[in-house]
Amino acid sequence: MAATKPSTLKGTRDLGPEMMLKRNFIFEVIKEVFKKFGFLQIETPSMEKLEVLTGKYGEEGDQLIFKVLNSGEKVKKADLEALKNEEYSKFATSVSEKALRYDLTVPFARFVAMNHMELAMPFKRFQIQPVWRADRPQKGRYQEFFQCDADVVGTEYLLCEAEVILMISEVFEKLKIEDYTIKINNRKILTGLAEVLQCQSQQSDLFVAIDKLDKLDLTTVLKGLKERNFSQIQMDVIEKFVSSESLDTIAELLTLSKEAQLGISEITEVKEILTQYGYDAKYLEYDPKLARGLSYYTGCIFEVKINNVTMGSVSGGGRYNNLTEVFGLLNMPGIGFSFGVDRIFDVMEELHLFPKFGSESTQVLITNFDQVCFNKSLPLLNKLREKNIKSELYPISDKIKKQFNYANKKGIAYVLVAGSDEFEKNCFILKHMESGTQEELSINQILEKLS
Repeated sequence: MAATKPSTLKGTRDLGPEMMLKRNFIFEVIKEVFKKFGFLQIETPSMEKLEVLTGKYGEEGDQLIFKVLNSGEKVKKADLEALKNEEYSKFATSVSEKALRYDLTVPFARFVAMNHMELAMPFKRFQIQPVWRADRPQKGRYQEFFQCDADVVGTEYLLCEAEVILMISEVFEKLKIEDYTIKINNRKILTGLAEVLQCQSQQSDLFVAIDKLDKLDLTTVLKGLKERNFSQIQMDVIEKFVSSESLDTIAELLTLSKEAQLGISEITEVKEILTQYGYDAKYLEYDPKLARGLSYYTGCIFEVKINNVTMGSVSGGGRYNNLTEVFGLLNMPGIGFSFGVDRIFDVMEELHLFPKFGSESTQVLITNFDQVCFNKSLPLLNKLREKNIKSELYPISDKIKKQFNYANKKGIAYVLVAGSDEFEKNCFILKHMESGTQEELSINQILEKLS
């Protein structure tokens, strides 16, 4: 049987040592900021019950959930009649009871509902784990990717919204990302628009359409709304709404909606808190077109784009005051946001923003010429590691050129030449691989030099 050429699945990628070094750098910066703002780390399982995830992301989001097929005896539950009748959604539910998590927010809401009696409220958590979406792979859009979430539950105080913006800005400052925009809107304003348009029953269609305006032109979006029976008068108001550049214009347009006015006052208060804090608001921009497709948002929403790069949003989130209700826990308001680390990684590569890292590789390679030298080298290896010097012993007896090539390929800084002559003199050659210089030193001198 002929061997097949191996490859990764579309929408996934391998990460070699250099990429891991860079991604871990991003992780550490984000962790440092989250902890600075008082957030504690948790983790949740990669898989959730399908019922936990479905119905939380809107119709389009639900279609992107990776379902896990039942196994063993549960396979017999498959609804073949539904398959025969082309009722694919019903059939899929009958053969799957589990799914890979779509995001970290819904599993967190489930976690809070199960553990709220043990948590100090308000509870501030951060979480850094992979998520999966059955999306069409393209630049910056993967089917498996990491999210870095920070959420607060148990309070409606708008300081939380302000601190989302502060954390985003501090992370970007530490990553040396200087040209970005934090867009802000409020779902209450969008709900108020639906109220003014008297299209509450089509509210979801309206929000999804507005959310597409960062990818599609207005004419195309309005055409789609017309196909969903929105009137010309309604579309004229929508066009005026999405073209507005200030909260004052929106307030005047939606003056009859108390819900919209409340959303406007919340954004205004968030800005006032940031001003008192001393935040430079040049990165913050009100955007009436920002809707966020997820159906669980209830208040302020955010989205972050890095300017002048070929990438979509790299961070987003918002207020969700009712999410835990679906798990039986009432009166548990929350707010959270997420960094898309894979997208930030790609942007930093594109802009050449990664610092020059010191080598994460082995510092010292001890040579191996024969079994006698191998045995005598093991105590040397132990002494190096006792001093926390990253070191290894070449595993087999081989020519010194091959051992030098191994060190160069792996990026090892030094080779400690330990042959029979060196052991007899109790003095070893320490070669610096990049410069080619070498010294003859005792093991104690080597330990002192490399510690």
